Amino acid sequence: MSAKRESPAAQRNREPIADVLADVLPERGIVLEMASGTGEHVVHFAKRFAHLDWYPSDPDAEARASIAEHVAQAGLANVMPPLALDASASEWPLDAADAILCINMVHISPWQATEGLFAGAARLLPPMDGPLILYGPYLEREVETAPSNLAFDESLKARDPRWGLRDLAEVDALAKHHGLTRTLRVAMPANNLIVVYRKA
Repeated sequence: MSAKRESPAAQRNREPIADVLADVLPERGIVLEMASGTGEHVVHFAKRFAHLDWYPSDPDAEARASIAEHVAQAGLANVMPPLALDASASEWPLDAADAILCINMVHISPWQATEGLFAGAARLLPPMDGPLILYGPYLEREVETAPSNLAFDESLKARDPRWGLRDLAEVDALAKHHGLTRTLRVAMPANNLIVVYRKA
């Protein structure tokens, strides 16, 4: 029985995300993808950005099995075996990366995972050039929240009170605490954002 999973959302959003990544990713080096899920994103990005080495990761063993199967079927030499990585852990299995990509994790995990994500980015990324790239829905105090995002927030909190859409100002403050600054905000389809942080 195949371990491969598929996500209609990943299939819809991977190309718009890749279009932004084209302007953000470094010319060479390692990209660590956090919470890689099915593995469809990393396969798509590794094909488009073949000059980079991609390290997918996920804390869930079934997700890692899906990632491995997607990568094997794609026959990609620039994607490493998926890492068992919990963003909230104080130690990660990599000690350096040139970029970190995190898609749809911040709102579907406890706040401690986001705290760990920024702490890890501060440890791994090089100054100035190394981006931490986040994709997903956020709450912005100066922007009216779409009704669909409010409903999504309620449904997430009903599943787990520790989940939910994060206030982007609070994410910015957390970033600042770890020496990172938001350098880019891009509005994406379906009321999502890409936000990019870099070390000062």
